Amino acid sequence: MAAALALLAGCGHQAQDPEAARPVIALPAPAADGVSVLRFPGEIHARYEMPLSFRVPGQLASRDARLGDSVKKGQVLARLDDADAAKNEAAARAALEAAEHRLVFATQQRDRDEAQAKANLISQLQLEQTRDAYASALASQVQARQQYELAQNQHRYNALVADRDGAITSEQAEVGQVLAAGQAVFGFAWSGERDVFVDVPESRIGEIGPGQAASVSLPSVAGKPLVAHVRDVAPAADPASRTYRVKLALDAPSAQVRLGMIADVALQASSSADASVRLPATALFHQGEQPAVWVVRPADMTLELRPVTVLRYGERDVLLGSGIKPGERVVMQGVHTVSAGEKVAPMEPPHPEDRPL
Repeated sequence: MAAALALLAGCGHQAQDPEAARPVIALPAPAADGVSVLRFPGEIHARYEMPLSFRVPGQLASRDARLGDSVKKGQVLARLDDADAAKNEAAARAALEAAEHRLVFATQQRDRDEAQAKANLISQLQLEQTRDAYASALASQVQARQQYELAQNQHRYNALVADRDGAITSEQAEVGQVLAAGQAVFGFAWSGERDVFVDVPESRIGEIGPGQAASVSLPSVAGKPLVAHVRDVAPAADPASRTYRVKLALDAPSAQVRLGMIADVALQASSSADASVRLPATALFHQGEQPAVWVVRPADMTLELRPVTVLRYGERDVLLGSGIKPGERVVMQGVHTVSAGEKVAPMEPPHPEDRPL
């Protein structure tokens, strides 16, 4: 009986020892994996891609370009049946000629009446009527000229002309088809700059920003990878794939780079991401509304509550952007059972699968 009481007394004295260190699962914070180099599949595109269409409606009479053709600025790509447009232009030209004849007559009549008015041979009312007829004839001539120029434009718009050098990427209308104004006839890619389109999942989009350096390897083209940089990041995710479209500009595309080629893109992490660390979600604590983690001070093995910035929340982990440096020892589990300044004894998890990746 006395031995049992002595043992209990010894246990009670050990529990009350303020210098006793509490065992906690704490490990060095690992650097965020996959941050220094991010790899994604991509596809080569032209910097500017757009559909080509007629400005006016009509029936497609001929198609002078085919899929894959390289075209030059000013080259005619397709034509509409222009019989009606030619008649409208002829009618507008005839109306302009008639308006010009009426203006010539009204001008001559005005000059005669002004001379007669100076000699008091006609009344002031007749002179004003002549001047009014001249002003009306002049306005009609201006209107007829504008109508004629409009008819000329409408006739010219029956020919689809390339406004710059490029390539035909698709055919979207057939000869004989009746087209509405603005209906696509061809897909067109400009010559010159080349981009690489990459679809990035939302779990990684926070690590990519404009100007970020990248290298692009083309499996179909042997040689040194091409240098590129991030030109544009989509502000919203695609509603179907839930990925973000990232466009990278090739700094010096070679002649071997062709539209539609598959690319392997390696993105170099920005400087802000270099110091990022990835921790299990169980390590995250909150000091009010501010996220924080428990850090073991190596000098005296006590705990410090350190505010952190969370770049991204994952299913089982969090990516921290500031507050923690790789290598600092952080409490990974049981963060709600410890307190600031408490002396601890760091230990590894009992099961290897509980270690952070």
